[in-house]
Amino acid sequence: MTLILALSLVVLLGAPAAATPPVLPATPVPLPGGAAGIGFDDMGYSAALKQVLVPAGRTGNLDLVDAETGEVTAIGGFAASEKFAGGHGEGATSVDEGRGMLFVTDRTSASLVVVDPVGKRVVARAPLAGGSDYVRYVEPTGEVWVTDPGKERIEVFTLPAAGAGSTAMTPAHASFIPVPGGPEALVIDAARGRAYTHLWKGSTVVIDLRRREVVRTWTNGCEGSRGMALDAARGFLLVGCAEGKAVTLGLDKDGAILDSQSFGAGVDIISYNPELRHLYFPGGRSANLAIFGVRSTGMLELLGTAQTAGRAHCVASDGRRRVWVCDPDHGRILRIDDTLARAGD
Repeated sequence: MTLILALSLVVLLGAPAAATPPVLPATPVPLPGGAAGIGFDDMGYSAALKQVLVPAGRTGNLDLVDAETGEVTAIGGFAASEKFAGGHGEGATSVDEGRGMLFVTDRTSASLVVVDPVGKRVVARAPLAGGSDYVRYVEPTGEVWVTDPGKERIEVFTLPAAGAGSTAMTPAHASFIPVPGGPEALVIDAARGRAYTHLWKGSTVVIDLRRREVVRTWTNGCEGSRGMALDAARGFLLVGCAEGKAVTLGLDKDGAILDSQSFGAGVDIISYNPELRHLYFPGGRSANLAIFGVRSTGMLELLGTAQTAGRAHCVASDGRRRVWVCDPDHGRILRIDDTLARAGD
């Protein structure tokens, strides 16, 4: 009789509710000259330097943040502005690493700037033929690519031969790659000889690195295509949609959509930790961060969240258990310690 009663209660009441994902705390890290606000955009992490790379917009600095201690080193030499206008169109806004140098775009001066991170100084500059959004080093070809959404193209720069020394590292314009309807975001897949970028509405394109041309167009399921991150080993391209949707595309399945999950609003830049198999997904309008586990099938599982800040639309993972999110209005970044379990298979 007791067993029958228990079974009846299960039927009436239903299964136990799923556990609420934990909310992780965020610790502020102030940046030099940032109190008036900083128009952040792209951030990165250098495993070689063990530093977070933060182009600090209107302050005129590229900030290097020690991932262990939080100590900040500011490298000047970029265009500066006294006032924060609320966007991210001023000064240094994107960065990438290659050949022991840091490549930084300065939107105000319309230039590609080369920084020696050891000497902590600017060593070369090259004019951009237009505007800029993302800069990425292309290791298989030794080139630097800069996206220019305003002119719907990517500008390609070559570099001097290896061993030329930092003072002879001036990039030279080589060509343009037309991307009609884009480009938004840029990820280099060295193993497959490809780059990936978005069109603004619903598509992701594949670019052959050596041919410098678009060779595939995939549907990504976004109303507004924004950020992307790569799991090269497992063959996933992770996509952020502005409306608040994360999507997994299968790289070796001709861009097939493997899963999608919704969270937040105002999504732009996303980041990924391949060791933990965690996707970091900030919403600038919703002022929060989702941490999704990415399974071997490409399925996405919400593991935890964090409260961030208004307009906090950019993020970088240090590849261990720290996540760094920009806080534009306060001119600082937020450190979140990822204590969640590695995503399973």
